[in-house]
Amino acid sequence: MDAEQRSLRLVEGYKVILASNSPRRKELLGGLGIDFEVRTLQGIDESYPGNLKGEEIPVYISGKKAEAYLSTIAEDEMVITADTIVYDAGQVLGKPANREDAINMLRQLSGHAHDVITGVSIVTKQKTVQFASVSKVHFTTLTDEEITYYVDHFKPFDKAGAYGIQEWIGYVAVTRIEGSYFNVMGLPIQRLYTELKKFENT
Repeated sequence: MDAEQRSLRLVEGYKVILASNSPRRKELLGGLGIDFEVRTLQGIDESYPGNLKGEEIPVYISGKKAEAYLSTIAEDEMVITADTIVYDAGQVLGKPANREDAINMLRQLSGHAHDVITGVSIVTKQKTVQFASVSKVHFTTLTDEEITYYVDHFKPFDKAGAYGIQEWIGYVAVTRIEGSYFNVMGLPIQRLYTELKKFENT
């Protein structure tokens, strides 16, 4: 059995819904050969309790996203939600509010390692599975000229931590990654594949 046939059978009996407009997540999930549709809801509250730390935060947020969809899905539908954060020295770096915020985030990340954490929820009417994936990304020291060039040319305002690893900054700043590259893009696709394989058997 080839990989495409195997991946198509992973979710046999379910219509898969990706609850994200992210082009990167759509590309990554599509790479598994699974048929899916994109469905999004507006106005989901993505706040979280202040006592949560690290992996707990994106798992909690992905769970809130999944809960919002639960009442809208049919018995034969499966929703995949995800949330990605950049976590640096105990501080969450989300999507930058503006140009200045993006520049400040990249100045903070310059010259040391940070964690990129994605929380994923897989939800049907009958079952919920949640997990987190952590990748440690090492940045070289960036000049202000390099930081402003990236922000002005690539406008990373829709990206946690104000950068996309698949863009120019990934070429010039990232010296090493510990963990999944695709997790840094926004979806830990190998782990998701593994969890989908287990889903029907548990």
